[in-house]
Amino acid sequence: MDKKEIIQVEQKVPVSLLIPLSIQHMFAMFGASVLVPFLFGINSAIVLFMNGVGTLLFILITKGKSPAYLGSSFAFLASGAIVIEQFGYQYALGAFVAVGFCGCILSVVIYHFGSDWIHIVLPPAAMGPVVALIGLELATTAADNAGLLPAEGQKIMGSNVIVFFVTIGVAVFGSVMFKKFLSVIPILIAILCGYVAAIATHIIDFEAVKAASFFAFPNFISPKFDINAIIIMLPVLLVISSEHIGHQIVTGKIIGRDLLKDPGLHRSLFADNFSTMISGCIGSVPTTTYGENIGVMAVTRVYSVYVIAGAAILSIFCSFIGKLSALIGTIPGPVIGGISFLLYGMIGTSGIRILVDSKVDFSKSKNLILTSVIFVTGLSSVTVDLGSVKLSGMILACIVGMILSLLFYILDKFHLTNDGE
Repeated sequence: MDKKEIIQVEQKVPVSLLIPLSIQHMFAMFGASVLVPFLFGINSAIVLFMNGVGTLLFILITKGKSPAYLGSSFAFLASGAIVIEQFGYQYALGAFVAVGFCGCILSVVIYHFGSDWIHIVLPPAAMGPVVALIGLELATTAADNAGLLPAEGQKIMGSNVIVFFVTIGVAVFGSVMFKKFLSVIPILIAILCGYVAAIATHIIDFEAVKAASFFAFPNFISPKFDINAIIIMLPVLLVISSEHIGHQIVTGKIIGRDLLKDPGLHRSLFADNFSTMISGCIGSVPTTTYGENIGVMAVTRVYSVYVIAGAAILSIFCSFIGKLSALIGTIPGPVIGGISFLLYGMIGTSGIRILVDSKVDFSKSKNLILTSVIFVTGLSSVTVDLGSVKLSGMILACIVGMILSLLFYILDKFHLTNDGE
């Protein structure tokens, strides 16, 4: 296979290529996705199961036109922890269901009123930096996963550094140098090489694998509902909607299609929130499209939904094989961090690409102001508290950008800006 060849969204791939590409996608999201159930104190098997089911539902609802893998959403962590502490996990599940239901209603509203308003409240000068921030604000997370940000008084472990550099080295130079078949699985090869390095440096503990049973059913839990728990969780809808729009736009830029038009923002947003509803009904955590998998597509130029579906099926399969789930869970932080360094950077670059492809004219004051303010807001660590919801990073920058863009649009309509001079 030629390095410059692109496998498009609807294109099928042979089984010999499908299997490693699907494994690559599943591994890319695994580390971050299972972190959410770990923080909530639940078994990750149910999350692997729902990630797979949710992804298949997403592909079905979007008519196979939007290649996206659904993983665990980090947006619910803060409010979810509050609800779990005050009411218990089952009531958090009920709140997940309620937020997902409201998201589905929002998608119906968008279906009736269209998505053209997005280009008004988020023009290219605003959308570019917002998309870039999706990747850039995760840079610290990647470094932390890799063990490169030790606590005060501690030192960076040499073994972590070795594994990190092996992983990112293979990923970076493999993406540039691999040819034919290997050119489409550099991420998978990097993960395997990093894992071997981790074994060689003795930072992997296989006790959990030995203790795990070979076959096990995911632990299904039914939700309970309380209006107070729902009220605490509901503001997260604003966060996940902004995140979803950003992911759809950056994915569209990567594959060269306008996903907000076809299959439509209403379809993808409904699919995302419908999956969250189902997750809450069976005991899993909310789902969302994943930046890691967007990064994989950007690196490999493989956009096929068949590959995404294959990864989803593998995830469901793993949820029933206890030892396999435990083995995947032994992938160490330096490996995940090494891969994330590249994938998060690719997302950031995609945001800059929006500015370039849209030929944003920075001689116009409003464009210069929009991009500047959004970048500083997103990277400044400023946090706005709205009850149980904290707005910061990309989400806060997106909201600030939307408000500024709308104000500039109104000023333009009344010829009050100086860009026409």
